[in-house]
Amino acid sequence: MATSAWFLLVGGLLLAMGLTSDFLKRLPVTNAMVYLAAGVVIGPTALNLFHFNPLEQSALLERVTEMVVLLSLFTAGMKMPVPVDMKRWRFSIFLAVLGLAITVVLVAGFGYYALGLPLGAALLLGGLLAPTDPVLATDVQVRHPGDRDRLRFGLTCEAGINDGTAYPVVMLSLGLLGLHELGGGFRWLGVDLLWATVGGVAIGVAAGTLLGWGVWTLRRRRPEIRLMDDFVGLGLIGFVYGVSLLVDAGGFLAVFAAAIALRQTERRLLGRAPEPFRLQTGQAGMAETGVPGRLTDGSLHFKEQLERLSVVVLILIIGGTLFLSSWSWRAVGLAAFLFLVARPAGVMISALGTRTPVRHRRMAAWFGVRGIGSLYYLMFAVQSGLPEDLALELIHLTLVVVTLSIIVHGVSVRPAMMHYAGRTDAVRPPKQRAAASPAQPPD
Repeated sequence: MATSAWFLLVGGLLLAMGLTSDFLKRLPVTNAMVYLAAGVVIGPTALNLFHFNPLEQSALLERVTEMVVLLSLFTAGMKMPVPVDMKRWRFSIFLAVLGLAITVVLVAGFGYYALGLPLGAALLLGGLLAPTDPVLATDVQVRHPGDRDRLRFGLTCEAGINDGTAYPVVMLSLGLLGLHELGGGFRWLGVDLLWATVGGVAIGVAAGTLLGWGVWTLRRRRPEIRLMDDFVGLGLIGFVYGVSLLVDAGGFLAVFAAAIALRQTERRLLGRAPEPFRLQTGQAGMAETGVPGRLTDGSLHFKEQLERLSVVVLILIIGGTLFLSSWSWRAVGLAAFLFLVARPAGVMISALGTRTPVRHRRMAAWFGVRGIGSLYYLMFAVQSGLPEDLALELIHLTLVVVTLSIIVHGVSVRPAMMHYAGRTDAVRPPKQRAAASPAQPPD
């Protein structure tokens, strides 16, 4: 496809989405579904104007998906509206660890017994499809830092964590396929599992906290200084991820933890500010009170826009990889098993140790959206030396599952969330809803 045609396609699509956004909000479709449809039309399924070969372009796709996931994780972390405590985070952590493990085992079992994949490839398939997506699931995740809905919080937090907790599964599967050194299991346990998890979180928390204190101190001492908040946020992502890769720590967990630590540090510091500033945000508040504004406020919108632009290209690419022959019963059966059996089982079992309401469990069981994170780990496996026959099979299965997730979850998300919102309002009287959010510094 010519460069001029690509610019015309992307530009025309962005114009159409921008001009019809209000109309599209009334329809049971998501933006991702529109991008996917455009990709399918220009791809080999219909007009055959464009075909993206993920096997040949795996290195490029790995880098692109990696950057999009990092942006999305950082954005999700900056939206986390409450302090980290087990009472509020228990359900999300259980989902991201126990729920992911259960989903991996079930999907791996399906891949081994029903699809006839080797054990290592079946486990890899589970690692690819178990984590939920922080990129495509925005309709069911936290919308802004002040959003305190428990379901949205739980799904956002889960998606931020499980891209990192899937890493040990992927490395174990690559080891079983002879593509990664397991060290008799001890290296995997000590480095790929324990150190990747603990080290990633530690690096992220330390970097986010230090940056929050540093920026706050600088602005407090020099209130006339104007920082490039967008670049500082992007720099934190790159720095934290780079350090994590150097020391074999979990980079995805580190970036998510860094964003949370930065947000919570600024939130605590804001609580010590004079009362007039608590009613203001950003540079205006700083100028009037001499108290520094928050770095996260200045960079959040910019990163959301970068993420959305990247998603347009990636979903077009997904549509441009699909042939009519891609729709095999093996792939569709796998998607049905994941959506209707594996994900609900993981959620329901994980929720047994929590007091999560039944309606929240049901919604979480359904909205396990798959997307860009699955594509990243797939390309990572291909670049690690996955045999071509297994690579083609896993690419085929993963792309169909992601495509069906975009369609099925996209069609159901708005009606389901409207029903959920109505139920939530109905079960909590106005006085209780007003009392549910105690007075505190604004998020």
